Amino acid sequence: MPFSLALPHLPLSPLPIPIKSLISHKSLALRNRHRLLTPASAAAASNSPSAPHRPEFSHWDTMTSKLAGASNIPFLLIQLPQIILNSQNLLAGNASALFAIPWLGMLTGLLGNLTLLSYFVKKKEVEAAVVQTLGVVSIYIVIAQLAMAGAVPLPQFTVISVVVAAGLFLNFLYYFGRLSDLFWFAWEDFVTIGGLSVLPQVMWSTFVPVIPNSVLPGTISCSVAVVAVTMARFRKLPEKGVKFIQSISGWTATFLFMWMPIAQMWTNYLNPDNIKGVSALTMLLGMIGNGLMIPRALFIRDLMWFTGSSWASFLYGWGNLLFMYCFSSVNRELFWLATVSLYTWLGSLKKAISFKYRASSCCTAF
Repeated sequence: MPFSLALPHLPLSPLPIPIKSLISHKSLALRNRHRLLTPASAAAASNSPSAPHRPEFSHWDTMTSKLAGASNIPFLLIQLPQIILNSQNLLAGNASALFAIPWLGMLTGLLGNLTLLSYFVKKKEVEAAVVQTLGVVSIYIVIAQLAMAGAVPLPQFTVISVVVAAGLFLNFLYYFGRLSDLFWFAWEDFVTIGGLSVLPQVMWSTFVPVIPNSVLPGTISCSVAVVAVTMARFRKLPEKGVKFIQSISGWTATFLFMWMPIAQMWTNYLNPDNIKGVSALTMLLGMIGNGLMIPRALFIRDLMWFTGSSWASFLYGWGNLLFMYCFSSVNRELFWLATVSLYTWLGSLKKAISFKYRASSCCTAF
C-alpha cells in the first residue's frame, strides 16, 4: 500500500481560489514549515523548499529524494501478486482462501488512496496522482475479487463501486479543468466526512464477533464530521478550529492506511488455516516501498510521513511475513532474508542520521 501519507490540510474555503495563488500559498506554507509532504515531491527534492539548504546537507537531500522516488516501483506492483493469487484460487474453486483477506482493511487503503489522489490532482502532481490512481484501481480489483468469492456483502460492494467510479471521474474532470469549484469543494467535503466516518466503524467492525456488531461508531463519527465540516466551510468556528478541521483529513488518511496491517494480522490470527490466501510477495513489496521512504521522512522531519511509513514497513510488511512464517505459509529463506535486510537497512539509517547530526553540530559550532 502506498504510504504517501503526509497529506496537508484540504482547503475548506467557501470561495473559489485561483490555482496559481493556491499553489503559491501551499509552497509558502511548505517553505515555512520545512516539510516535504509527498514522496512524489520528494523525487524532485533537490529543488524542494523544505529541504535544508546548507551545503553539507546536499548529499543527504539528493540521496533521500532518490530513495523516495524509487519507492514508487514496489508500490506500483504491490497488489499484483495478490490479484494473481486470488484469480488462481477463484479459477480453482477455492473461494474460501480469499476470506484470508479482510475487505474492511482493503477498504481503508482504498479510501486513503482516494484522499491522496484528490490532493495530488489539485496540486497538479502528475506522477503522484498516477500512483494513487493505480492504487485505487488495484485495491478495487482485489475487493471485486473478494465480492466474487462472497467475502464482501453485495450492498457494501455496490456503494464502494459507486464511490470509486465517482471519485475517479471527478478527479479526472478537475485535473483537465472540466469541473466547477463548487462540485470540487463538495467532493473534498465528502472525502473528509467519509474518512472520518469510515475509520471508527472499520476499527470497530474488525473485531466482530469478539465484540458486538454495531453501526454506532460510524453513525456518531459521521454526525460529528458533518457538523464540524459544515461549520468550518461557512467559517462558523474559531480560526484554530477551522485549521484543525482542515488538517485532520491528512491524519485520517494516514490512520486509514495504518489500519490495514492490523486488520490483516487480526484476520490471520482468527483464521490461520486461510493464511495461504495471502500473498507473501505483496507483503514484501509493502515492506520495501515503505522502508525506502523512511530516510526522506527523517531528513525533512515529517512526523506524519515517518509514522505511516515506519508503521507499514514493520506491521504491514514484516509483521505479516512473521505471521505467515509462524504458520508455515512462507519459506524460511524468504522470511530471514527480509528480516536481515530490514534491520540492516534500519541500522544503516541510524548510523547515517547520527553522522548527519554530528556534522550539523560541528558546522554550527564552527
